Amino acid sequence: MHVLPQLRKLEQKHQDVLAVVGVHSAKFTTEKDTANLRDAVLRYGIQHPVVNDRDFQVWQSYAVRAWPTLMFIDPDGKVIGRHEGEFEPAAMERVIGEMIDEFDHRGLLDHQVLDHQLEALQARERPLSFPGKLEVARDRLFIADSGHNRVLVTNFRGTVLHVIGSGDPGNADGPLKSAEFNNPQGIAVEGDSVYVADAGNHNIRKIDLRAGCVSTVAGTGEQSLYRHSGGNALDNPLKSPYDLALHNGALYVAMAGFHQLWQLDLSSGQIAPFAGNGRENIVDGPRLTAQLAQPYGVAARGDLVYFVDSETSAVRYARIGENGEVVTIVGTGLFDFGDRDATGKRALLQHVQGIAIGPDALYIADTYNHRVKRIDQKTAEVSSLAGDGQRGAYDGRGKRARFNEPAGVAWRNGALYLADTNNHAIRVIDLQSTDYEVSTLKLKGL
Repeated sequence: MHVLPQLRKLEQKHQDVLAVVGVHSAKFTTEKDTANLRDAVLRYGIQHPVVNDRDFQVWQSYAVRAWPTLMFIDPDGKVIGRHEGEFEPAAMERVIGEMIDEFDHRGLLDHQVLDHQLEALQARERPLSFPGKLEVARDRLFIADSGHNRVLVTNFRGTVLHVIGSGDPGNADGPLKSAEFNNPQGIAVEGDSVYVADAGNHNIRKIDLRAGCVSTVAGTGEQSLYRHSGGNALDNPLKSPYDLALHNGALYVAMAGFHQLWQLDLSSGQIAPFAGNGRENIVDGPRLTAQLAQPYGVAARGDLVYFVDSETSAVRYARIGENGEVVTIVGTGLFDFGDRDATGKRALLQHVQGIAIGPDALYIADTYNHRVKRIDQKTAEVSSLAGDGQRGAYDGRGKRARFNEPAGVAWRNGALYLADTNNHAIRVIDLQSTDYEVSTLKLKGL
């Protein structure tokens, strides 16, 4: 995901001589399903063909060892190079340019633009497109309409009060209707100030509903190519911020690309790592030496910042304070996942992406299991609340309902609001009903 923007630029610049073929070798069971992969290709706007290498045949044939790996193949079909991991765009441009010059000089390039336009859903005709995260505040619901590159504000009956963003992918501040976002995700709200993790732009935006404008409060708009210690929020590049939690004047950021949590002091404008040393793993201990693995969701209460690590299918927390530590509630390893209700680390989740705090429990969007789960804060007992574990779209009794990769969850007075991402819908779970009835929120006024 982190190299897709750079690959897209190379594809566009050299479209008459460069062809990109994506090979998807899945780690998680749910990612092996072709229908789920198709949704991901559409969600991220991938315009090149993608092979579903579900049995790792291509991976093994090319002796791949890591995600991501780039294999360079010449016009005769021979492998002439490889690169493991993310890359520096300028250096990659030089390498590609040298290859093009060599093979063009030898007359091996025909400069014919390949026609491999993929099918596209009629995204703009849907009220929502791949909603990623959501938040509730007072009498309003805030929705990251990620596929439409905008933020919606509605009441709890689904009436749209504000549409923020032009809908075109970009990185432009200004009036609510003309501002531009790129795959917005997590949202945090304080009064009329709405903070957005603008994941595709690698920055954090502020929506001022009273003044009617959007501004940038952190990030440069460029993806950071290295881990750093932060500083002035507007001078330091970020890397895939995916969720936000606002607590006591600070924004806690699930910085997925750095495998860290970051903290933005809103009064001073300073940003810095809060938890994690940047290495991808699941290791508890002092906040800044602990290891995290692609945190996708974050929520805060009291002196605890709860978060979910998608790559270890884990639920963890970091304690605020000078000697704060990271503690794991659920999760054991980078390749340990499944669907099992149990207590603490005996439980298994699969690529969990969303978290919300209720009065006595944590609520989890167990994304690749297509379920919503509850974790008792006292006993760490994990139990399935809604969803039967199969992808689909079905309302009704909680454990008979069906979701499709839900990624965001928010709690409000006896109800859960769920961003049901691949169903392009907001679902509501009634926690006060006997069977946790699930319904779909109908949006009105778009």
